[in-house]
Amino acid sequence: MSSQPLYRLSSWLLHQVLAINTSGEGIHSPSLFYVVRMLCKDASSYYCWREIEQRRQCMLRAPKLLHVRDFGSVGRGQYVDRLVSDIARTSLESPRVGQFFFRLLVYLGEQHQRALNIVELGTNLGITTSYLALAHGRNRVQTFEGSEALIEMAQLNWNKLDIHNIEVVEGNIDDTLYTHARERVDFAFMDANHLYEPTWRYFDYLASLAHEKTIMAVDDIHSSPQMYEVWKQIQQDKRVTTTMDFFYFGLIFFDTHYMKRHYRLRL
Repeated sequence: MSSQPLYRLSSWLLHQVLAINTSGEGIHSPSLFYVVRMLCKDASSYYCWREIEQRRQCMLRAPKLLHVRDFGSVGRGQYVDRLVSDIARTSLESPRVGQFFFRLLVYLGEQHQRALNIVELGTNLGITTSYLALAHGRNRVQTFEGSEALIEMAQLNWNKLDIHNIEVVEGNIDDTLYTHARERVDFAFMDANHLYEPTWRYFDYLASLAHEKTIMAVDDIHSSPQMYEVWKQIQQDKRVTTTMDFFYFGLIFFDTHYMKRHYRLRL
């Protein structure tokens, strides 16, 4: 077994031991308590989830070979040939994660009483993007992706789902993020380059576009030692008040009414 899967396994086992607060006990903020108790434990299903998961299943069975340009932690702009089914199996967020973000955005929309500005770094096949977009059709989802081949597959999925509130920004996120994401951000999901320096740089820039009610999510915070290191640095940032570590991703809050607290939770 290589070192990275072994690290992830050991991190998962440690998380299971330390994540003792799984139902919201000890969280004093009513809003944060709601996030944990209601959004994590809600067993209800929404109208569009079945259709999104049908698209996932199509991707898992798709034999098509893509010429993917990878700007992430391995590729650095190189092209690699990958089967769609392999990408879907290894790179997509789980249904549980996508559905949590969907519920969270429904809740945020009710709180803000307006359309939300959502930024996603790393479109992939567009499955998680679909959950972000279908939380409410009035929301604007701006998703950044470096591979034209992945964008084409994502667009296919969005067309099948009849989604029209997604704007795709193609190119190296190191270049495109700073020229295209210029408006105030209500929710951001970072699932792009899984290295310390670019992850910190993306967070730092998006935090400059955040307001008190903004929520950010960072994917794969336990995938490697450097991803966990940048997660710890984010927690200590003076702009951040509360964080929630769900192992698969971390949530970041900027609301100054919240205490400087960091929770480990199970999704």
